[in-house]
Amino acid sequence: MTLPSVQRVSDQRIDKVIPLMTPALLHHEHPLDEDLSAAVLEGRRAVARVLDQEDDRLMVVVGPCSVHDPAAALEYADRLAATAARLADDLLIVMRVYFEKPRSTVGWKGLINDPRLDGSGDVNTGLRTARSLLLQVSRKGLPVGCEFLDPIIPQYIADTVAWGAIGARTVESQVHRQLSSGLSMPIGMKNRPDGAISTAVDAIRAAGVPHVFTGIDVSGTPAILHTRGNSDCHLVLRGGSGKPNYGAEDVAGALGQLRAAGLPERLVIDASHGNSGKDYTRQPVVVADIAEQMAAGQRGIVGVMLESFIEEGRQDLDPTAPLTYGQSITDACIGWDTTVHVLENLAKAVIARRG
Repeated sequence: MTLPSVQRVSDQRIDKVIPLMTPALLHHEHPLDEDLSAAVLEGRRAVARVLDQEDDRLMVVVGPCSVHDPAAALEYADRLAATAARLADDLLIVMRVYFEKPRSTVGWKGLINDPRLDGSGDVNTGLRTARSLLLQVSRKGLPVGCEFLDPIIPQYIADTVAWGAIGARTVESQVHRQLSSGLSMPIGMKNRPDGAISTAVDAIRAAGVPHVFTGIDVSGTPAILHTRGNSDCHLVLRGGSGKPNYGAEDVAGALGQLRAAGLPERLVIDASHGNSGKDYTRQPVVVADIAEQMAAGQRGIVGVMLESFIEEGRQDLDPTAPLTYGQSITDACIGWDTTVHVLENLAKAVIARRG
């Protein structure tokens, strides 16, 4: 029997196809109630006020490199919520709750893609787990931050997110610039892995205007999306290959590029990645330099990013051995005690900058 031509030429490298649940079904199973909806909207407004320098606090996006254990993430959230409340006069703390992990080559791609940590790719379970965790973190009074990688995923979780990021590997992507132009929260654009800032500046400009592109709506139906543009996009300095960009000269240069492009002079500094030389123990050193700039009066720095978890360091994902509770399986993180110390130092820097 001869197969139809479409079956002979299509999906030749697809092993199997599994139906994907719709965003509407996930929202029904894990609803955002009125109280949480109000909290998310207030979190977004608070972030925007800090970005616009109407609020002189510092935004700090802090949490694990990527979440692999919801139970450990919730314990971390409990600790962070208490610290956030104590430092609320000076810091706006946003919990980093990342579910998608971009890879340079191969590796674990995050909780949504592989929630069982075994390569089975149970995405429907991953979506349920991710949304449930985001709602639980929000109930603790913490705004949440996510990196958006797959352009379909925001329909499932974006209504719970107060701050978003476009990563260094995707900041050049037209797809992600279009996506950012329609997202409802402020979006940080990271500089490229090689350290180039101009690409992220271009991304901010591109995301600030309307776009038309294809996607899905909340029912999962293919749709043409018309966006309004996102005026809350901003630059994130994360360092580059062998060269950090958190120093005073780098900050001044980045603010100058934003000014030349006609964009608001504001930026967030990632204390990890290229700025720490991928050495997690250097994150406090980076923060100390940032704090010194702030204390000296630098107001263009409106935020800081930290990779932090309960236990310091990282571990390999080994199916033959148990994982250490509260320790990252992706990038190495500073531990909890160090995190508290770093946050307190940033709060002191905000107080000094006010003076």
